Amino acid sequence: MRTLTRSYTTGGHERVLDLTRDCAEFVHGLGDGLLHVFVPHATAGLAILETGSGSDDDLLAALGELLPADDRWRHRHGSPGHGRSHVMPAFVPPYATVPVDGGRLALGTWQSICLVDLNVDNAERQVRMDFLG
Repeated sequence: MRTLTRSYTTGGHERVLDLTRDCAEFVHGLGDGLLHVFVPHATAGLAILETGSGSDDDLLAALGELLPADDRWRHRHGSPGHGRSHVMPAFVPPYATVPVDGGRLALGTWQSICLVDLNVDNAERQVRMDFLG
């Protein structure tokens, strides 16, 4: 198994960050297998979706409706609504697995691997990539 951990800065706002290029570079030339991507954070997740066409903004809007940033959450520290960030990984899990064919991600034409972060209190994220050949 090959492993790489990278750091990303998501900033002080909700964000969908496309990791596809970094994932593709990691598996380049490694042959056939699986790429497993994991975010070791209680308040972030990974999604495979189309980006650049508004789907990333639609995802944030849907999560905003499903998990509003208000004072309803029992988990209460940090910014208002911070507790929702701890619930989000039940809907957007902290992992994704993608087939790798001949050292290339076997994603669909419009699919991207994205970090989803609603936590405005923590701008630094770690993402672990594991290739299993």
